[in-house]
Amino acid sequence: MSKVSKIFVVGATGAQGIPVVRGLVKDKVYSVRALTRDLESGRAKSLLALGNVELVEGTFANEDDLRNGFKGCDGAFINIDGFNCGEKTEMFWAMRSYEIALEEGIKFFVYGNLDFVYKKSGYNPIFRTGHYDGKGRVGEWILQQNKDNGSIMGAALFTTGPYIEMSLSSNTPMTPSVEDGVVTWRVPLGDGAVVHVALDDCEHYVRWLFDNPGRASGMDLEVAIDHIPYSELAQAFEKVTGHPARYIDTDMDTYWRIGALAPGADRSSGYNSDISDPAAMTMRENFTGFWTIWKHSGGNRGVIKRNYSLLNEIHPRKVVNETKQ
Repeated sequence: MSKVSKIFVVGATGAQGIPVVRGLVKDKVYSVRALTRDLESGRAKSLLALGNVELVEGTFANEDDLRNGFKGCDGAFINIDGFNCGEKTEMFWAMRSYEIALEEGIKFFVYGNLDFVYKKSGYNPIFRTGHYDGKGRVGEWILQQNKDNGSIMGAALFTTGPYIEMSLSSNTPMTPSVEDGVVTWRVPLGDGAVVHVALDDCEHYVRWLFDNPGRASGMDLEVAIDHIPYSELAQAFEKVTGHPARYIDTDMDTYWRIGALAPGADRSSGYNSDISDPAAMTMRENFTGFWTIWKHSGGNRGVIKRNYSLLNEIHPRKVVNETKQ
């Protein structure tokens, strides 16, 4: 399969999109056309400053905008913001993005994915997590389509997880508090572990997919730093900063009373989706499933697993869990 040269990126101004674009254009091997709703935004301008980046104004929820984005490109990286539109709408536009990419002659298509945890759990409803299942369901569909369409347009999945940066940021599911001078993570994780991903590593992994389309087509590249228990997260924080830190396992009711997401517990998990829609999930429903996933994923033996030998082969200099070094 021949390599591509110009890549249309949906989600370019997002947390993941910025390092992905940076990795594609850093040595001028690829150029990028980035979709943005606001050409004058700070993030859009920061992409332009990288060089080899063209901005196109529009939204992923518009066929004309998608066609304009794909036209003249031979590669695509599509990462739709499910927290914008909700699970139902994300699924529709992700599938249409794949179909329109085929129409417009894209040669290699990478889909920004998350684990289909509902299926991986054996369809156990306690694991239902809308922003994971919406992506994962489409991801499986894309790989199935690739069996028929791969000779026309190769496709791969880039499956991530919660960014490690979220563990120290405000207004995230795992935002810590400072209690009597101690950085404290009070989350309902039990003895489980989170497959955290470093945003800087996304730059390398996505570049690898586009550099190796023959091997990558049909692949679900599931990435992570490690399965990280939060006792180890606290230990690493202390080692790096010299400040005390701790993890306190917290029951779900307490988490939804005092946690960072508690004020919005009954809002829709997609801020542009209608909470009265039967397909919508509340923040409480969505993130209760989210924490249930990680509580049952400790030691790379539970619901979500990763192939760390493969990841070390692809990216031997990836961010590592120093508590295991």
